[in-house]
Amino acid sequence: MMVHLVFALAVMPATQSDSFPVVTLDEARRRAAVVDPVTIAARAGMSAAIWERRAARADLLTPSITASTSYLRFSEPFFNFGTGAISPNATSATLDAHYTVLGAGKLGALRRGSASVAQAEAFEILAEYGTALATDAAYYSVLAERELARVAADRLRRATEQLAVARVRVQSGETISTDSLQLMLELNRARLGVLRSDSGLSVARLRLGRRMGLAGAVDAAPMATTLPPPLPLSLDQAVLEARSDGPDVAAAIAGERAAGAALSAERSGYLPDVVLSWTTGAYDSEFFPSATRRSQLAIAVSLPIWDGGRRELAVARARAQRDIARAEREGREREAAERVTEAWNGYQTGRAGIELADVGVAIATETFRVQGARYREGATTILDLLEAQVGLSEAESALIQARYGARLALARLEALLGRRLFDGPGN
Repeated sequence: MMVHLVFALAVMPATQSDSFPVVTLDEARRRAAVVDPVTIAARAGMSAAIWERRAARADLLTPSITASTSYLRFSEPFFNFGTGAISPNATSATLDAHYTVLGAGKLGALRRGSASVAQAEAFEILAEYGTALATDAAYYSVLAERELARVAADRLRRATEQLAVARVRVQSGETISTDSLQLMLELNRARLGVLRSDSGLSVARLRLGRRMGLAGAVDAAPMATTLPPPLPLSLDQAVLEARSDGPDVAAAIAGERAAGAALSAERSGYLPDVVLSWTTGAYDSEFFPSATRRSQLAIAVSLPIWDGGRRELAVARARAQRDIARAEREGREREAAERVTEAWNGYQTGRAGIELADVGVAIATETFRVQGARYREGATTILDLLEAQVGLSEAESALIQARYGARLALARLEALLGRRLFDGPGN
């Protein structure tokens, strides 16, 4: 009775009553790009950089204008020069405009603003493809875990069928009772595999939902399982493109330019300042002041000589940041070859692995079929049958891993190049 109870519990099928929203890869990428913090930060940085450039251009072409007014009341009457009479009140309204002809780092600020925009653009592209890569990984994880769950369920089904065959053979005296025990052990292992696959699939669905900004689980729409096409560029072409136009390298180049522009802006502190200013005002004892009006035009020239070393400190810090940015750019250019080669070879290996795994599944399927038939006829042992059954599950798992490993390698390569290599949905 206890053996029958264990058997019933072991073969109890796993049920899933929950339904999840299903999304395509393109939809997952779009939604992730809207909610991903890195992408949001990149877009915000782009907006700030554009305004930095606008402010630098406006400061270069237009004067600064300030309007002010004041009202004063004294405890004792005094001579109000606006009205030319004794009065306890004094009002004024002034309009001041000044324009820096030379100095104040105006040209350096303009160069730094343009470099900041270029840097922000590079970071935005880098963030976009980084977010897409993370989303692709989450999406492929759902597909892979779902197929692995199917493989685990097939293993459980086969173990259940073989156990029924073994019990009949044991009861008829064609084999010993240990065959049933061996298959009971395999059945329990298959059941454990189903539980693990279901758990992995649940986590993968939640991870995909989180990437899309949802609190619940999301399922991935099935994708074609055909052999992916060959890459449209060679390894040397991919390395050259990543070093010249790749988002990672482009961001480092833009960072070096921005650091160089900041250094130029600090060095402009050694130049004299030439400021042209114009002021007009009205003075009276009541609002709106109109008793007396005065205007003045002035040009001021100042030469900074020594400010306690603060200017030199700022230049030294800016130079250090420029050197760091240069070293980072050179490191990214060297690293590009390594990362592109890894992704390029990973895709090629994945494609070859899919073809080999397809052959492996066909061989393992036929081997399991032959061993099953031989076991039913008493021409082989239970151990040979179990080995064929486990080999079939492992071959199917290897095919799944190769299939989605190739897709993930392609996503990494596209993130390094900053463009899609194939047209169509999900590419």
